Amino acid sequence: MTELPRSEDYPSPQIRVEALEALLVERGLVDPNVLDGFINRYVNDVGPMNGAKVVAKAWVDDDYRKRLLADGTEACKELGFGGPQGEHIVVVENTPEMHNMVVCTLCSCYPWPLLGLPPNWYKDPAYRARSVREPRALLKEMGLDLPDSVEITVWDSSAENRYFILPMRPEGTEGLSEDELAKLVSRDAMVGVAQVTAG
Repeated sequence: MTELPRSEDYPSPQIRVEALEALLVERGLVDPNVLDGFINRYVNDVGPMNGAKVVAKAWVDDDYRKRLLADGTEACKELGFGGPQGEHIVVVENTPEMHNMVVCTLCSCYPWPLLGLPPNWYKDPAYRARSVREPRALLKEMGLDLPDSVEITVWDSSAENRYFILPMRPEGTEGLSEDELAKLVSRDAMVGVAQVTAG
């Protein structure tokens, strides 16, 4: 009887994807620039816009905000965002005294339905280690210099819970509509490595 191959006998999924992409490009079936454009759009625009809509809704509707903090999974479903990688969403809120950030120290668990594909830095071992060991220094290197008076809490995502940050609404945005507010919210603010600014 022939022994079945084991999973470790196969190349990693990343290598297989790269090989498939190279073959499709070589045969002229895929333009790599177009493919990169699609990926970039999903990573930076389409994916994070779902989460941005959730944030904007919470900023303008206090009842929704309370439901979101009490049960993130169900509140996100109210806006049509759920499914694989979005089954157990836990929402934590940034305040003037408390800044939250998210990491997955074991792999790269991430709320895909809300934020799209995880950025490369999120999966990087240096980010995963330093966010726990020295979050303030890491945030500063990433462009977010928080005062010492602000406490930082790091949330470790897993298959059981995927964390999502409700950033603070910036001052000077009181007259903006929900759609206008959503456009201000970045993926990085919802991971907790940036803050939302008024523009």
